[in-house]
Amino acid sequence: MTRFQVSKNSPLSASRCAVRAVALAAGLACVALTSTAQTADPLRATVEKALQTNPEVTAKFNAYRASDDAIGVVRGGLLPRLDLDASIARDRTRITSRTPTTQNLNRSGIGLTLSQLLWDGLATSNDVNRLSHEKLARYYELLDTSEQIALEAARAYYDVIRYRRLVELAEDNYVQHKYVSLQIGKRTRAGVDRSVNLEQANARLALAESNLTTELSNLHDVTARYQRLVGESPPASLPAPGMLQQTLPNNATEAASTAIRRSPAISSAIESLRANRATVKVREAAFQPRVEARLSGGGGKNYQGVLDQDRSATAEIVMSWNLFAGGSDRARVRQQVDLVNQAADLRDKTCRDVRQTAAIAFNDTRKLTEQLVYLDRNTVAITNARDAYRLQFDNGIAGRTLLDLLNSENEVYTARRSLANAQYDQGLAYVRTQAALNSLNSTLGIAKPNTGTDDEAGWEAGNDAPTRCPTLIPDVPPSNRTALDTRAEQMANTAPAGGTPALAPAVPAMTPSDPPAPPPVPQRRQRRR
Repeated sequence: MTRFQVSKNSPLSASRCAVRAVALAAGLACVALTSTAQTADPLRATVEKALQTNPEVTAKFNAYRASDDAIGVVRGGLLPRLDLDASIARDRTRITSRTPTTQNLNRSGIGLTLSQLLWDGLATSNDVNRLSHEKLARYYELLDTSEQIALEAARAYYDVIRYRRLVELAEDNYVQHKYVSLQIGKRTRAGVDRSVNLEQANARLALAESNLTTELSNLHDVTARYQRLVGESPPASLPAPGMLQQTLPNNATEAASTAIRRSPAISSAIESLRANRATVKVREAAFQPRVEARLSGGGGKNYQGVLDQDRSATAEIVMSWNLFAGGSDRARVRQQVDLVNQAADLRDKTCRDVRQTAAIAFNDTRKLTEQLVYLDRNTVAITNARDAYRLQFDNGIAGRTLLDLLNSENEVYTARRSLANAQYDQGLAYVRTQAALNSLNSTLGIAKPNTGTDDEAGWEAGNDAPTRCPTLIPDVPPSNRTALDTRAEQMANTAPAGGTPALAPAVPAMTPSDPPAPPPVPQRRQRRR
């Protein structure tokens, strides 16, 4: 049988590749369809760059296009098939019952065969249906990946500006400790202070240097991660973006419900479930016959090995029916039913993951907003205390020791670091909430990927919506501040003047014999992939 295929180097193949390349570029360009004036927002520009160049997004886009082509592959089975056969041969046969016993036959011929599928138990139609659902699953995976890459790019943006700020705080902390060490050194050489104080100051200075080294290492890590996600190193200046508070729900339950309704990950899981159901029907078609209509004709010298035959034509309907396959077909059906149940389980798991992510992100926006008030109050208070300690220590006021000054210096550093982290965590919490609601790209003004078709037209979950994923979020009651204040007042009222309260707090106070607590060391952040 002679078959024709397009060579990889042929003009037709090259034109197809060019068309695909243009379509891919156009589709990815529409991921970030914006005007030049609109890209003034640095966070938006960073996310756009990531969506245009990140290999994860382009891989999902190509997977979507491949699923579209797969439909065309299977749909071709419903159309007629035309085969061309050409042959030239020399046959040699030996039959002992005839004379002569050996006969040679030269033959040649060319023929056409037209085949049309009439019935296959709807296997091909169901396979087209299965691939249509898989195509939608790949489409929603593309949307989900675009949203997640946008989130990771925004997280990388926040991490870079966060650790740049933490490096500044670590540098200032080092300068403050260096200043104290120099002052104590002068006083020790003048005989005003003891050498043990100089050792204590130098020990805290060494710790400040270690903290600075740790923050610089963290900054290096997040910068490398930014480069991996966005495709280029972050610019020297990255201003802090505004809070993405637009169109947020009123409570965590509403946020979880909205996230479940909009989530492309859940939509993809639902389409995977539907694809597995269609596969069951494809497997069941093996129990039915396959019927084809065939027309064939051709001619030549001694055509088809028949002496002196110059042409032949055939019209037939062919049925093939497998009656027994060792139980393999029934096992395949049972296997596919189990896969359907597995797909339903994965859909519900995906729903629970989405619900948890949305609830936590939304709660973080509320918690950090409240927490920032207290952290700012703490930073102002401890900074004022540090300044007072330094003034008293420099003026030689009795009762103010070097240890008091060094501890207050570290408390200022810790307070400022906590405040900075909370500020960037708050901004990132809003970003995470928008991503959980599948609205991060739209909030930033970035369009969805352009696949050339309206894949979401008329789509709905219907009866395939998650069944084991309640949207009600458990409510954790806040602490009763009034009751806590009452307890504190009772302790104060029952304590004798200048003495300790009758009801001691849960955490005992540090006694003078206890060693001073070492200052906190910034933890090395875990590298994210």
